[in-house]
Amino acid sequence: MESTDREVTENRPDIIIKTKQKKNILMDVTIPAERNIVQKEAKKKLKYQSLCLEIQLMWNRKFMITPVITGATGIATKYLKKVLKAIQGKHSIYSLQNTAILGTSHIIRKVLHCET
Repeated sequence: MESTDREVTENRPDIIIKTKQKKNILMDVTIPAERNIVQKEAKKKLKYQSLCLEIQLMWNRKFMITPVITGATGIATKYLKKVLKAIQGKHSIYSLQNTAILGTSHIIRKVLHCET
């Protein structure tokens, strides 16, 4: 493994998909408030750019940064469809939206001290 002279201050992404083909992916999952979806997507791409470059140098492989962003009430960006197509296997935007909505409702119940 090759060491670098730069310090990368980012934490690690949520998921790293390393395949035999050239489609290697650094993935970060976020569920922001609805008004922040587009900003979060751009922020995540920018945040992990230097980390992606360092990993490419260390592992001698190409990587792609893919933020998976679904709003707290299930709204998704147009980019999400492209991201899911790049990942092998079966994926559905509906299941991501459903998970985000269920998580949001769970948080609201806890805050309001509602019984389930």
